[in-house]
Parts: sequence; structure tokens; C-alpha cells
Amino acid sequence: MKTRFLATMTLLAAMAGSVVLPGWAEPPKMKMTTEIPPGIAMPDKVETRLGTLNFFDGFPDDTTVEKLYDNLDFQRAVQAYLLALAPVNMAGLREGLLEVGPANVTIPTFEAMMNARSIFLTANATTAYTWVWIDLRGGPLVAEVPPAILGMVDDFWFRYVTDIGIVGPDQGKGGKYLLLPPGFKGEAPEGYFVVRVPTFESILVWRNMPVKGDIKPAIDNLHKLTRIYPLSEADNPPANTFVNVSDRDFSTVAPADYQFWNLLNYVVQNEPVESLDPVTLGFFASIGIEKGKPFAPDERMKKILEEAAVVGDATARTITYRSRIPEAFYYPNSTWRQWLGGYKFEKQPGVAYLDAAAFFYFYATGVTPAMEAKMVGQGSQYAVGIVDANGNPLDGGKTYRLHVLPNIPAKDFWSAIVYDNQTRSMIQTGQDYPQVSSLDDGLAVNKDGSVDVYFGPTAPSGMENNWIQTIPGKGWNMLFRLYGPLEPWFDKTWKLSEIEEMK
Repeated sequence: MKTRFLATMTLLAAMAGSVVLPGWAEPPKMKMTTEIPPGIAMPDKVETRLGTLNFFDGFPDDTTVEKLYDNLDFQRAVQAYLLALAPVNMAGLREGLLEVGPANVTIPTFEAMMNARSIFLTANATTAYTWVWIDLRGGPLVAEVPPAILGMVDDFWFRYVTDIGIVGPDQGKGGKYLLLPPGFKGEAPEGYFVVRVPTFESILVWRNMPVKGDIKPAIDNLHKLTRIYPLSEADNPPANTFVNVSDRDFSTVAPADYQFWNLLNYVVQNEPVESLDPVTLGFFASIGIEKGKPFAPDERMKKILEEAAVVGDATARTITYRSRIPEAFYYPNSTWRQWLGGYKFEKQPGVAYLDAAAFFYFYATGVTPAMEAKMVGQGSQYAVGIVDANGNPLDGGKTYRLHVLPNIPAKDFWSAIVYDNQTRSMIQTGQDYPQVSSLDDGLAVNKDGSVDVYFGPTAPSGMENNWIQTIPGKGWNMLFRLYGPLEPWFDKTWKLSEIEEMK
């Protein structure tokens, strides 16, 4: 019947002098017929990456409907995965930190520097981190912070809320921050740095800065001057629990498999709809993750989500390790990667930089202008080393050298730290701290002030203090950090050399 109808339409069209498009029969000329412009009509059969799609005069058949909805759900799931890297990254932090103790009252700190035993996204081993998980469901919270720290508050969607410490409103003098929950209507009392947090749960994190390489004064200040308590109990604050998590075997990195969706669902269910944009929430809702509704995918959708998690993780790794964006690199013909899009991850104001956000949230932790904006002599700057000078992956079985030129533009200090490509955490070898830093005792400095840093399974003779161990058969990457970066870093009159394989 269908074949006879199409043949009749084609014949009538030809008799009327019309042009017949391949695979599509133009209707006969009637009283009200106008010419249909090219590109509007759908052929009855089209070949695509999904296979053959069949239509009857623009209407899809059952097989085509099934293919297209499976594809739509899969596409939305992969995009939802990439958009969810930020909140799921935060949910991973939450899971790990709450193992240490309850939110608000527990103050976990790496008092002896973080070593490779703890699994954290690209954390450093040169400043002592304090991580506090915040929950504002009970109302406003006061956070008294010590002087000379460098930190931030990020909300549960992993968006920047405020800096604290050296580049924050207390300007490194310490002070009282008042964290207000979503929907707070009352008047904030005086005497606080007032911070309105868009989500109920968030992270308060800072780096306790060493003094001439000595972290003890900072840790002493931490214990003496840090307090976190409800505003309602400001007259008689309850005690906090300080936990030294140095050398602790635990993970704050979120899983990349199906569990990813359960963590995302937790965030969506527990935060206000108003705290995120409708399009992103729409992507989450389209795959069954919607506030106030159970996340209960059927077998078809669960299979799609399982595959989307694999493809999403693979996509994030590709964006991170094999960028196709020219401006992702610091210098022409260089392999050193940089953050893009600022702390808002925008290509231009009001336009999201999707690949920049996926790279950052897959690889790093902590969003603040102090990690990317030009702040001469303050904050920190980063260069990401992912491949060698020839563009080849960094191989743990080979030996490499990074020649750091003299007059390194860092007011405070610089460091080079190696990370595992799988976990994006410090590589786990025989070394407690897989790093070389200008703060290290015994660092070998060349006569001209330059420094050679070596990477490989064994140290070059006499260069043990300048060597970071790697593992044959395992890939790695690294971050070169500058604390208190100076003008030559920003104007690029000082350049970071490439990572050279030593034959």
C-alpha cells in the first residue's frame, strides 16, 4: 500500500512538472500548493551513524523511533555526565571528609603535609590543607579563620562563592565569616564577613602557609584561632574536633561508573532548584534525576546510563589529556596546559566554556580566582604537564628532565608534583611526597640559578634530591606551581622549559 501510494505521488509530481528529491515524493500541485524550500522535507530513508532511518512522508517508523530515542537518551546522558563532573567531584569530597567526622564540627587538616597515601584530585604536598565540610540546614554558621591562609568557599555545584585569607576580605589577617544558607531572610549582625552560600552544603578549604618552610606556626594558629559554630550559639560556641589526617589512607575522588549517577542524584535532591540553571537541571531531569522524584531507571535506561558513564569518563580524559584547543597551551609550540575560561569557565561573558570546565573538574579541586587570575605576588599559578616535548605520553618506565630556568618568578616558592593519570592524585611510589620544591632541603641548584628536576624509575647519580620516582608501565602527569607568581610569569618573559626524555 505504502509503495503504491509513493509511486502515485511521484508520478503525479512528475506530470505536474515538479522536481522530485531523492527519497522523497513531492505532493501534487493543488489549489493552495506553494513550493517547499529545499532542506525542509525529510527523505523516506536516510543513512546515519545510527544506521538506516525510515520515514513515511516525514513520519518515523517504529524501529527509527526506538533508535532515535535511545540515541537521544544516550546523548543527554553523556552531556549530563560532563556537566555533572563538578557536583559529583564535590560529592566525592563529601563522602571522604564525612568519614573523618560530622560536618561543621570536624576540622580535618593535613598537619604534616599531604602525602601520596591520601587520594585527592591534584592536591599539593607543600602547603598544609584544612578541609571542612559545611552544612547550613541548621541555619547560619560562623567560621573563625586564622591569619596567613589561602582559601575559599565553593558551593555544592562547585562554584566559587568567596575567597578567605590572603586574597579574601580579611586580607590574611584572619577573621569571622558568617555563612548564610539559601533563602535566609533575616538581618546579618555586624562584625562578620557575610557570605551568602547558594547551596546548603559546601566546602570551606584553605592552605595553611609555611613560614620559611616551617609549617608549625601555621598549625599552632589553626588550633588556637579556628572555630566553626552556629550563629545561634555565638555567645557560647561549642568545641570543634581537630583531626590530623596526615598519612591517612582515604579517598575523596568520586567513582566514574554507575555510582556517579547516585552521587549526582544526592546533590539534586538536597539542593534548591533555584541554585542551578534550568538547562543543566533539564539535562539531569531528562535522564531521570529530578528533585522530589525517585531516581529509578528501568533496565533500558540503566544500560544507557552505564554506557554513558564509560563514554563520559573517556570523553573527560580525552579533553584533559589530548586537548584540541590551541589556546589551551601557554606558549606557541608548547605542551604546557593552562586553565581556560577563568573561575566561571566562560568563553566570553555569558557563554559557557564547556571543555574548559570538563578539564578542570575532572582534574582539579577548588575554584577561585586566586588560582587563575593575574594577581602579582599573590595567589598561585599552575602549568599542567601531560606529555613530553615531542607530544608523547609520559611513561613511568622512562627518565625525563625538566630544566627550570633561573630567576623563577615566584615570590614565595615553586613546586613540581607528579600525579597518576588514573586517579589524578599523587602518584604512589616509594616516595612519601612525589615532588621537588624550592623549599626542599638539599635541592641541587645549578651555578646559573637554574634547577634540573628528574622523573623516572631510578634517580640519576647524585640527583636524588631533585628526583621524582615513577613506575614502569604507569602513565603520569604533573603540575608546576608558583606561589606568589611575579610579572615575568604573566607577561611570559620567563618561560617554562619542556619535559625532555633522556636517552
